[in-house]
Parts: sequence; C-alpha cells; structure tokens
Amino acid sequence: MSAIRCFSCSPFRPVRRWRSRLLLMGIGLCLATGASAGDYSDREAASAVITAAEEAGVDPEWARQLIDAAQRQQSILEAIARPAEKTKAWHEYRKIFLTERRITEGVSFWNAHQNTLQTVAGRTGVPPELMVAIIGVETYYGRITGSYRVIDALSTLAFDYPRRSPFFTSELEQFLVLAWESGKDPLALKGSYAGAMGYGQFMPSSYRAYARSYEGETAPDIWDDPADAIASVGHYLKAHGWRSGDGVTVGGIPEDPDPDLFERGLKPTQTVAALALEGLKPAEPLDPKVVATPLRLEEEGGMRYWLGLQNFYVITRYNHSAMYAMAVWDLSQAIVSARSEP
Repeated sequence: MSAIRCFSCSPFRPVRRWRSRLLLMGIGLCLATGASAGDYSDREAASAVITAAEEAGVDPEWARQLIDAAQRQQSILEAIARPAEKTKAWHEYRKIFLTERRITEGVSFWNAHQNTLQTVAGRTGVPPELMVAIIGVETYYGRITGSYRVIDALSTLAFDYPRRSPFFTSELEQFLVLAWESGKDPLALKGSYAGAMGYGQFMPSSYRAYARSYEGETAPDIWDDPADAIASVGHYLKAHGWRSGDGVTVGGIPEDPDPDLFERGLKPTQTVAALALEGLKPAEPLDPKVVATPLRLEEEGGMRYWLGLQNFYVITRYNHSAMYAMAVWDLSQAIVSARSEP
C-alpha cells in the first residue's frame, strides 16, 4: 500500500493554533503597495461564501473575520488581465522557460531529490522529468512561489473580477476550509496572484483533492517540503489520467488543414486517421485508432504542427493551455538531455 495518503481522509488534524489569533487580532491590516481595505465581509457574495464554509464545518465568525482581513489588490486585477499564455506567441513564451539556467537548475533539483522522484514515479507512473519540469515552470523549483497573501488574492478575484468570479468564489470557500482543517495561519499563507500555492502552485481545491504527504502521516506541506510537493504533483497527474509509458506529442505534417481544426479544444476526440483526412498527418508511425488533439503553435520561422496525445491533455489539466503543456514537455526533455551529458 502506498505511503502517500490523502490528508482529508487521514485521522490526523493539527492543532488549530491560528484561530484564536485571528479572532483576537486587529484586522485593520493593509499591505504597503496597491492594497486597500476590501470591506468584503459586508457583501452578499461573502455571506454565501461564509455559509458554504460553515456547511463544511468552519466556524462562521472565524470565516467572517478572515474575509474582513482581506485586502483588495489592484495589481492582482492587472496581472490576471494579461497572462503570458494569451499575450505572447509560442516562440516568445517558450523562451521564458527553456533557458540554460532553468535547465541546469532542473538537473540540480532532480539530483537533489532523486530518491523521492523515483519513489513517486514508481507509485504514480509519472516520469521524474515531468514532475521536475512542472515544478520548474511553476516556481523555478520552489524559489518563486508568490508574494501575495492567498486570502487577498482569492478575495480580490472572487469579489472584484466578475469574469471569473464563480471560479474564485469556489476557491475562496475551499481556502477557508483548508485553513480551518490544517491549522495553518491563514494570513501567512502566500501564493501567486491567482491564489496558487507552494512548489507546484496548487489552488485550494486541488490541494484538498490531490495533495499528498510523501510519508503519509501528516498534512501535505507543499509550501516547504519538496518531497510532499513532488508527491502531490505526481498524484495530480495520475489522478487526471496519466498513462505510464505512453508518449506525449508526435510531430505533425500539415497538408492544407482547415484552420478550424485547431479550434476544437484541448481534449483529444478525433482519431489519427480522422485527422489525416482533415489535413494533419503524424510525422512518425502512430496507431490510426489513437485519439489525438491537433496542435499548431507559432515559431519564429512560421507555424509548427503536432498531434497531442492523452498525456499531453493530462498536462493541460494542470494549466489549461497548449503552450503551457508544450513548455513543460520541452523543458522535461531538455533536462533529461542535460542530465545525461557527461
């Protein structure tokens, strides 16, 4: 039986040492740059969040005071309006992650955590290089995990970003439950502008559903324990359908394909044979019955084509972007190549 265990299924519950601190402390906090009092707890939407958290076992007054402590961050609203995946061409986006330094540090991270990576790979079927690459893309191997208080990020986006308010409202509810269950200081937890946390940048819902403790006896510490972070990334990919030993992408040969072919989503739904009839053939032998996703990304010399397989789709479950998944895959292969050099 695997030692990796789901925290929410474990009898372990840490002492909730931060609850009394939050209830007793003054909550007129304001971050120095770009922050303003959110006054969120008085909003009708906040009441719904508090009610949902209460139904999950969270003290409603504790939840209310935590939301009341949230600060609106204008810089978060500006950042989420211009994600790199939507503002850069593929060749520009790729250069952010495929650098000599990131590849070299990926080799170092792999070497430093080799035993952990091999163990998790054995449990999940996910190759070490892919777990390393995801952590490398997400946080530069744990060096850049985000500087925003998670409560500020999620509250700002839940209440002041209508376009994705339902998603971030749900994540705020999950964060309240996470903080209540884990006993972690909810005002000390920091992450990205979107509220993603730790080495692998897990959203609160992903933490509660997929985070795993490597040793299995404590709550997963994805913030400070690389072993737990690796275990969590591996389990996340396995849970989303990673197929051990299968490929990720195959080069594509375009034969005047309809541009609409590449606008049908990330999930592989068409067989290789069907895609060939529509003008995109694999550049190497591939079972014609396999389903794949047609991919087209802009390189400096023009468009380049691929067929994305099931495992490529699994990577996009981590971040719903073909460019993200391709960057992770390319970085993983570059790290393997660099690590094999004498």
